[in-house]
Amino acid sequence: MIVCSCNVFSDGQVRACLNPGPGCPRTPAQVYACLGCSPKCGRCARTIRGILSRALAEAHETCTSACGAACTLKAAEPAPAEAA
Repeated sequence: MIVCSCNVFSDGQVRACLNPGPGCPRTPAQVYACLGCSPKCGRCARTIRGILSRALAEAHETCTSACGAACTLKAAEPAPAEAA
């Protein structure tokens, strides 16, 4: 499926950027850089974030216990909500 119509790239191309390790893109801006382009209208950023989140969650599920606390694929824990 086409994710970005301005730069014409697909969800498969976004997932192809996702290699395990510290160089793995974690933001839409990093995905654009990986694909050699830059955001134009920005409407695809939400979709890219969703692809990143799902891919990281899937990778974390398949991660063995040998990874332990050093696992680079752990999803960031949400910040606690501030009291109003």
